[in-house]
Amino acid sequence: MQSFVLYNSEQRKKVEFVPRKEGHIDLYVCGMTVYDYCHIGHARTVIAFDYIIRFLRSQGWQVKYVRNITDVDDKIIKRANENGEKISDLTSRFIDAMNEDFAKLGCLEPDASPKATDHIDQMQNMIGTLVDNGTAYPANNGDVYFEVEKFAKYGRLSGRKLEDMQAGASERVDVEVEKKHPFDFVLWKHAKENEPSWASPWGNGRPGWHIECSAMSTCCLGNHFDIHGGGADLSFPHHENEIAQSEAATGEQYVNYWMHAGFINVDGEKMSKSLGNFFTIRDVIEKFHPEVVRYFIVSSHYRSPVNYSDVALKEAKNTLSRFYHSFKAYQQAYGEVSTQQFDDALVEKFNAAMRDDFNTPEAIAILFEINKELNRAVKEENAEQAGIYYSTLRHLTNILGLVQYNVDEFLKSDIGQETLGLTEEQIEDLIQQRKDAKKAKEFAKADEIRQSLLDQGVVLEDTRQGTIWRRAD
Repeated sequence: MQSFVLYNSEQRKKVEFVPRKEGHIDLYVCGMTVYDYCHIGHARTVIAFDYIIRFLRSQGWQVKYVRNITDVDDKIIKRANENGEKISDLTSRFIDAMNEDFAKLGCLEPDASPKATDHIDQMQNMIGTLVDNGTAYPANNGDVYFEVEKFAKYGRLSGRKLEDMQAGASERVDVEVEKKHPFDFVLWKHAKENEPSWASPWGNGRPGWHIECSAMSTCCLGNHFDIHGGGADLSFPHHENEIAQSEAATGEQYVNYWMHAGFINVDGEKMSKSLGNFFTIRDVIEKFHPEVVRYFIVSSHYRSPVNYSDVALKEAKNTLSRFYHSFKAYQQAYGEVSTQQFDDALVEKFNAAMRDDFNTPEAIAILFEINKELNRAVKEENAEQAGIYYSTLRHLTNILGLVQYNVDEFLKSDIGQETLGLTEEQIEDLIQQRKDAKKAKEFAKADEIRQSLLDQGVVLEDTRQGTIWRRAD
């Protein structure tokens, strides 16, 4: 395995990764609050860490991937009450839906998926430690708060300082009279009517959101682990608060590296239900093939903001189809068999791009370079070179979780098919018409058909095995 660099959000720069244990990486990613279907923003984060993990494992790293499930929360309680159903029924239904959605997007399952309700004891133990060492305090209303002024390094992840945040704090945070400081955050919430609760030393209640991730991550990975990830929106206050309560409780550094996936905007605006531009994963894959959605996300750097639109997804469909058409051309000429021999220089070029903070735009540019060489080798009927490029391309697309479908199955999919212009059946029909025209010595007509296809982005290659076609590069 080789070293790699990643952007550490806490240091605000790219740094070389140094594992705590040789050859091993422990990675925790903040997961979903399961009260509704997952949206396209969730897909952005989960797919990003999915291809990061796939790449690291392809390089020989042993990655333990933990992604939690928040199954007790204000929004969950509110939705269950609105639906008139048990909280456990609601969360179970949406956990199943979440797993179905991410499976369709080609995402690997985490090695562990801890649920908050299964770790109440660990949360209470951590809160008890914080109360005992004076960094947390029970309030008269039955809540327990973390006292941010007792943690000297509060704000180090987000780059914020308490003294700067205090100005106008009453306009930005809920200032409760029970708090000692406006930014003190709740660790344990006192029980309210019609809400789930657990017995605790501070009375019946339930955990706050932030303590859930600290308890689950340290339970699964230890007090100090390698990488913590999540969406950029979680950096403050969630991840900032995780650091404070975890380090105050354990006396150890919580995490070595912080990674945050960028936002998804919709037509240039932040995705929001109030703006009517909120899309669930299920909304999107009704219109576009799931792998098109994956390609759309993979093709942007994980830290960059992404602008979602139907136009962008249609472009992704057309671009991804180029790989499928090249594979089809190879398979038409030589069958399914590949050499399992790779072009080592191109593989290394791809790996170097990914080792540089998982630079997928550069990696995909290299895939298209290989794709072009594959098409050239097929055209020139160089079976040996074609086999090497085909094997290389299939190996590298596998690392990104792309081109995973049967070629004909993907190309014949009617999801987003209108974006392709001519369908495969129409192209094959025109090729047959051209063949019939040549047989009848109507060469002008044959040339017209060839040019018509070229004008619509379809390139024909006449080989000894017959005419094959591909989308123009």
